[in-house]
Amino acid sequence: MKRNILFITTDQMRFDALGCNGGQTARTPAIDNLARHGINYKRAHNQNVVCMPARATMITGQHVGSHGVWMNGVSMPEEKQTVAHHLNEHGYRTGLIGKAHFEPWLGSPETFFENRMASENNTGPHRGFEHMELANHFFEGHSHYDKWMDDHPEEKKKFYPMMTDKGQNTASKGDTDAVQVWPMDVPKHLYHTDWVADRTIDWLSDLAQDDPWFCWMSFPDPHHPWDVPASELHRVDWRNVPLPKLYREDRADLEALIDQKPKHWRGYFEGSLWANLESPRQFIPADMTADQIREINAMTHIENELIDEACQRVFDYLASTNRLDNTDIIFTTDHGEFQGDYGLLFKGPYHVDALMRLPFIWQPAASANIEAAEVTAPVGHVDLASTFCAIANLDQPDYCEGKPLPLSDDEAKSQNREFVLTEWDSEHGRIDMHLKTIYHRSGWLCTCYEASTLYEGNEGELYNMHSDPDQLINLWDKDEHRGKRDELVQLLYKHLPPSKEPKLPRLAPV
Repeated sequence: MKRNILFITTDQMRFDALGCNGGQTARTPAIDNLARHGINYKRAHNQNVVCMPARATMITGQHVGSHGVWMNGVSMPEEKQTVAHHLNEHGYRTGLIGKAHFEPWLGSPETFFENRMASENNTGPHRGFEHMELANHFFEGHSHYDKWMDDHPEEKKKFYPMMTDKGQNTASKGDTDAVQVWPMDVPKHLYHTDWVADRTIDWLSDLAQDDPWFCWMSFPDPHHPWDVPASELHRVDWRNVPLPKLYREDRADLEALIDQKPKHWRGYFEGSLWANLESPRQFIPADMTADQIREINAMTHIENELIDEACQRVFDYLASTNRLDNTDIIFTTDHGEFQGDYGLLFKGPYHVDALMRLPFIWQPAASANIEAAEVTAPVGHVDLASTFCAIANLDQPDYCEGKPLPLSDDEAKSQNREFVLTEWDSEHGRIDMHLKTIYHRSGWLCTCYEASTLYEGNEGELYNMHSDPDQLINLWDKDEHRGKRDELVQLLYKHLPPSKEPKLPRLAPV
């Protein structure tokens, strides 16, 4: 019997959000249990630190240069083959419930199929998925969840008003006036986290017992806005939430922390340089107080607990229908979030652990008899499609650039896993940014800043993650480390796939 695949993603979840990865606040027993009985990858990196490029890598098994989705707002061509196509063509039922974001949310429904599906009562097929029901972190006017909430008009009015004529909103209803904190009097069962789990269970219940299936259950949280149901605020008191290790309450100390980074870090912090659409235009990190960081993190922890409980409901359903033992479960996220590290929020052109390092867990089906393990070798999103094929006992398509995830560090060695690559390219007005990063299994992390409006092309960041795991001491310009830097730069560009030409157009903001 073919093994089923439950692929679970969150949006904007840090590596250390989970108890199994050192998290001390959010209670995540369901996901921690996956790690306990499965394989916990301790050095998984995304291939891009924003949504659309990262998700395109997940579903194609390709680096950014190959699939061509080089920044948010760039749509993956509909004719692009995905691993969902491949699995479906070989007998798998395929479904995606929740956040897809292969096409821009703020684009025209006439242009983008995903933005008109719900209004047409259409659930696919699309991009290899027989069934697709979409949800977002906010009401953009066209997702299936958005339309479903039309049946609850009074509650729908209480959700965060994400978009304004100036872009992202910065309004707050929190105790500390923290940006986008918005507790709302909406029942938990109407919140999108529960909706995603409910719709996943409903889709699975329509399948025949012996149908093999691939289901992508994609939660929109813990991405901002932090608009949790007010009934859940009891879970975490923001006053008791510790400040991030990489935050400094003394302003001079915080600025010193930022100033050892390249100049766009300081520009973002003080609001003098807006190079990142992922952060509201009116938000200035330097104005954020310690208590505001505590409150934002409390909301994030609550959202993570709700995700964990929703996962457990799906696991319980699989167990009750005698499918769990034949189901592989893979859990990850698209990218992380600063959550107050360096005094910053959100994400953008900053290649640090807060954004690149991922929770990444695979619990193989019990029927596969695979031992639990921790793997420290570098892996990435680029390996997911190959792994889905291995679970299904299929050859991976020629377009896949990854390898099946190793079951141990010994297997990782036999696969010659030396490094993982991450990219960033963006254009916002007159500002463009281009970062290329390699993380090596030896513990070295190297980021090249390519020529742009802000940089000459000879700047960068270099860290020894063994002696400096917090990336506090930039060794890029140190003479004694020039050899290591040049070695890593050469390795990076030797293996980085060339960018797709001509590059795909950016057709919408995000």
